[in-house]
Amino acid sequence: MAKTVEEKQYLVRFRCDTKSHLEIKDHNVCMTQCPDKDCTIFCPAEVYKWEGDRMFVGYEGCHECGSCRIGCGFDNIKWEYPKGGHGIVFRLA
Repeated sequence: MAKTVEEKQYLVRFRCDTKSHLEIKDHNVCMTQCPDKDCTIFCPAEVYKWEGDRMFVGYEGCHECGSCRIGCGFDNIKWEYPKGGHGIVFRLA
């Protein structure tokens, strides 16, 4: 039985779509108005990565928890559920 958070996250499986269900609305907001890049802190799956001067979104590992929407103080993340049949699959252990 999984005991640590990392062990539990290992049990998560994904069926990825070819199209992202997450989108940065305006990359300039991230670059000019958001010095702390809170989405990189809130997301437990580390979906958001700030590299150079741009925010990259690795939607394939999204846990669909929605914490990035809450954590973004600029409402700069467009978040939708993945289309039917895609997204995260939880397994119990």
